[in-house]
Amino acid sequence: MIKKEMIAMLLAGGQGSRLGVLTQKVAKPAVSFGGKYRIIDFPLSNCINSGVDTVGVLTQYQPLRLNSHIGIGIPWDLDRNVGGVTILPPYERSKGSDWYTGTANAIYQNLEYMESYNPDYVLILSGDHIYKMDYEVMLEYHKANNADVTIACMPVPIEEASRFGIVITDENNRITEFEEKPANPRSNLASMGIYIFSWKALKEALIAMSEEPGCDFGKHVIPYCHEKQERIFAYEYNGYWKDVGTLGSYWEANMELIDIIPEFNLYEEYWKIYTKSDIIPPQYVAADAVIDRSIIGEGTEVHGTITNSVIGAGVTIEPGAEVHDSIIMRDCHIKAGAKVNKAIVAEDTTVGEGSELGVGEYAPSKYDPKVYQFDLVTIGEHSVIPDHVKIGKNTAISGVTTPEDYTDGALASGDYIIKAGGVR
Repeated sequence: MIKKEMIAMLLAGGQGSRLGVLTQKVAKPAVSFGGKYRIIDFPLSNCINSGVDTVGVLTQYQPLRLNSHIGIGIPWDLDRNVGGVTILPPYERSKGSDWYTGTANAIYQNLEYMESYNPDYVLILSGDHIYKMDYEVMLEYHKANNADVTIACMPVPIEEASRFGIVITDENNRITEFEEKPANPRSNLASMGIYIFSWKALKEALIAMSEEPGCDFGKHVIPYCHEKQERIFAYEYNGYWKDVGTLGSYWEANMELIDIIPEFNLYEEYWKIYTKSDIIPPQYVAADAVIDRSIIGEGTEVHGTITNSVIGAGVTIEPGAEVHDSIIMRDCHIKAGAKVNKAIVAEDTTVGEGSELGVGEYAPSKYDPKVYQFDLVTIGEHSVIPDHVKIGKNTAISGVTTPEDYTDGALASGDYIIKAGGVR
């Protein structure tokens, strides 16, 4: 029988609805990040750097791009005969078909996969966080405490604590209380959604909670283990960790990569971030191009001006075009004289000649104020912005737009254009 000390289960099925038009055709873990990577590259790279060579990736929402990106796991050295990476979509059983309805329900539906490796420990990860962590160190901590469950935690500002699962610990870091998104948090130690379970404890909890609708780790499994007085410990993490679940945090995390001393360093020799790299030519920078404090992807042609921006692979910036404080994903085309300010432009988008993005004053979104509450222009993939239009702040655009879609050649701040087939 195959025996693995610890396997990882990577939850990558999330829609990421708070990223708006960026995730209408792609799962959040497959969204581009940092000019070269996709978000899922970070937990996958952490796994192989930590010596975890068996990873089940649970997919559900819009999985095509995620599946083709991961493939058989070659970039992460996860193409193994025993273990390696396995894509685990929901599937039909004899009792009928079941979608994954919650984080713990998704893991429960793959008990058979986990049992096939007879693990001592199971590492539960989320596919949509940006961070570097040595899971081996966390496992040693788990063993040293003879724990049933270890939850990676980090301090957050108390005013943000109500967004997280909050833990209260004793002097030995044993968790005495756990509250999922409390209205009045009594601690600022937040769960990062990274768990190590001893296999016996996980299996028993998943089976016991299997009938719970939308079974979730924070709401059901951890409270169940707590009620049984199992040994639950907090592993405090003090490095960089970002949940890029909102447009604001996604934009900020990209911008932090280009700080003079980046808080999150992509260039460390001893903890590499691996990704699937396409065979594309080197970048080209024209004689009159201006680039200041930016990341520029391979195969990109720069004839215009780029400042404080993250530019993906295969992008063209034509002469006279200006890009400031923006994220331009792969294969976009910014035409001559266009001005792009504080925008997130998704893959394969064309911004027309002389168009201006990010003009005027901020206004609340008319489309979805919960998602669009930042002064960003957000453009979904495969979109077209016509020549010589002006687009205000906190706007959303998706699809091939024409001059007729813009009143007097402009889209006011807070407004949106979502073409057919581009609905969230």
